Amino acid sequence: MSLLGIDLGTSGCKAGVFGLDGSCLAQAYREYDMLHPQPGWSELDSRAVWESTKEVVAEVAAQAANDPVTALAVSSFGEAFVPVSKNRAILDNSILCVDDRGQEHIDRLVEQFGRENIYSINPNLLGPNYSLPKLLWLKEYRAAIYEQADFFLLWSDFIAFMLGAEAVANNSHANRTLLFDLDRNDWSDELLEWSGIPREKLGRVVPGGTVIGTVADAMAAELGLPKGVHVVAGGHDQCCNALGCGGTTAGRAVYGIGSFDCITPMYEKPDDSLSMLRENLNIEHHVLPGLYVSFLYNQSGLLVKWFRDTFASADVPPTGTNVYEYLDAELPDDPTRLLVLPHFDPPPHHAPDTSGVVVGLKMGTTRGEILKAVYEGTTLYFMEGMDALRRLGIDTTEFIASGGGAKSDALLQIKADILGVPFVRPRITEAGMLGAAMLAGLSTGVFKTADEAVDIFVKRDRVFQPDARRHALYREKHALYRQLYPTLKPILQNL
Repeated sequence: MSLLGIDLGTSGCKAGVFGLDGSCLAQAYREYDMLHPQPGWSELDSRAVWESTKEVVAEVAAQAANDPVTALAVSSFGEAFVPVSKNRAILDNSILCVDDRGQEHIDRLVEQFGRENIYSINPNLLGPNYSLPKLLWLKEYRAAIYEQADFFLLWSDFIAFMLGAEAVANNSHANRTLLFDLDRNDWSDELLEWSGIPREKLGRVVPGGTVIGTVADAMAAELGLPKGVHVVAGGHDQCCNALGCGGTTAGRAVYGIGSFDCITPMYEKPDDSLSMLRENLNIEHHVLPGLYVSFLYNQSGLLVKWFRDTFASADVPPTGTNVYEYLDAELPDDPTRLLVLPHFDPPPHHAPDTSGVVVGLKMGTTRGEILKAVYEGTTLYFMEGMDALRRLGIDTTEFIASGGGAKSDALLQIKADILGVPFVRPRITEAGMLGAAMLAGLSTGVFKTADEAVDIFVKRDRVFQPDARRHALYREKHALYRQLYPTLKPILQNL
């Protein structure tokens, strides 16, 4: 028997089958692109992503046919939802968190509730990136779709539903809607009433790790899965990443490197939640009971993908080398003399009227220097957030690196040098799909405890220690970085 983990990102989807001895029996990946129908709009073609997901599942199911899958769970990015009917018809594209639409609804929400009152119910930092403003935009401008939809499902729950499971909302994803009551672990009656969105369109809330059905027989036949595969409610990708990196106790921290860079510390529920608000930190359920997480994140991976497509689209890497390894070979050894403000899309918790900036370009600047400056800028972004965590007593002595970017030696060394703490690369870096598979096994009785699953699946590969000299240089560079946005803000607003 084996376990299937599915992981959806905003730029691609992965699937992996894992044996109960900790081995990865099969992996598959498909990349897809964002759609930008208008300036400021960012969407995914929901039907195309579903087809890509079926492709990766079918591919790994075929490779692991001798060790058949018994249970699966799905990890995915947050906020975005898919309108669907009860008969599993996909009704529209999925509006992404980096999309501009819906700010007016956030302004109205703040005016009527106040930030602290909202945070006491749903402890997130307000902005247009969450599901609620997109749902209200859809209700106003695509009323026919809104009325026709029986459910608005977040992506991990949408994939589970399309496979044959019940329409639900796992609690870590439900938190990303702004309609969720953290303390009650259910939809907020108060926020639902304000929004006018019917509870039944969102599905019932379940904890991550709840068995919510089995793969439909026809779907199992199409994908090459055995009959009766259990479908387990998954969770927000960073929470599944945390489990897949061994994050089962308070005091651990994961650094996910995918479409987004995301620092995820784990802790017990704070006594004073408003202290988190004062430090610009959210609170969310982990996929394991009794634990909570926060997120510090930016669109680093999407920015690196933009760099690849803009500066290296015509390059053909040597056989056996992927394009990122090929580009990393051009990186200079020492910190660059460039500064990158990574606001190429509206970054979290900033006003939308900003943009990316590269400062310090000269005629002799190389492509490798620009790429390294991108790596540096997207990591320098986190230094103030790290200081905020320390003030709250949430400190970290190391980061467990996960995601596709964790395969890069150069990138992990840069991050260790900037943040001044070791970065640990586990043997399996695709921790989102691994964490989903572990959750599936834990929820169906394959493992008695999360720690048992961690002992089997999570092994250290290499530790990247920070270089003291380079860290000191980066502290100096961060002092300049902090001046970039305040100095350029009036210009960026006019642009």
